[in-house]
Amino acid sequence: MLLRLARERATGALVRDHGTLYLVDGRVVHAESPVAPGPDVLLSAGGRRPRRGRVAPGELEICHLGALFDAAFFALAPGRGPARFQYGTVHGTHAVRAVRPVSAADVERETLRRRELLDSVWPYPAVDAAPVVPRPAAPGQTVTARQRALLAHADGLRTPAQLAWTLGRPAFHTVLEIRRLAAAGLVTTPPEPTPHGPTPHEPVRPWAADFPADPDIALLRRLRDALEAHL
Repeated sequence: MLLRLARERATGALVRDHGTLYLVDGRVVHAESPVAPGPDVLLSAGGRRPRRGRVAPGELEICHLGALFDAAFFALAPGRGPARFQYGTVHGTHAVRAVRPVSAADVERETLRRRELLDSVWPYPAVDAAPVVPRPAAPGQTVTARQRALLAHADGLRTPAQLAWTLGRPAFHTVLEIRRLAAAGLVTTPPEPTPHGPTPHEPVRPWAADFPADPDIALLRRLRDALEAHL
């Protein structure tokens, strides 16, 4: 639908479950999502105050473009409800009018690249929206400074999106770091939903009861790497 609107050179708002993309003449000028912190939050977290004229125009544009791609990633995520386009609706801030428009093809390409990157790190998307539950590190296991900050704020209740808002970081990069931590066994990977699982009245098979509810993700990752090394 986004590419069709681009071909039509449409102006308006593409509204989806997890966010909104604003188009002018078929090009994306702004994106917002409740998952992704906006430019003001990102700049303020870095000690900058865009409303006081302390940010150079080039730096402000880079921040807005980064926030645009960040929000677009979540806005274009698969949702349950249909997408709808509100013709003529524009985002009214002056900052948006000053940002260089981005082609719909570039937004789609970057969104797909990010999805592939996440799956290459740890192909378990249930991690992205679940509360982040830290796990004990293995002897000698280290983390980066960014990961250390995430683990320090992970209380078993905050989701990756809430951690992004708390720390003032882009939501996608926060999700990416959480997947890396999950791949390393440093945060819990929740079970994926099973659309064809047992019904509430169907008993659990006896052999299934022997499996632990919380698998050792670090062990599973080492087994996976060992198998891949012999392929």
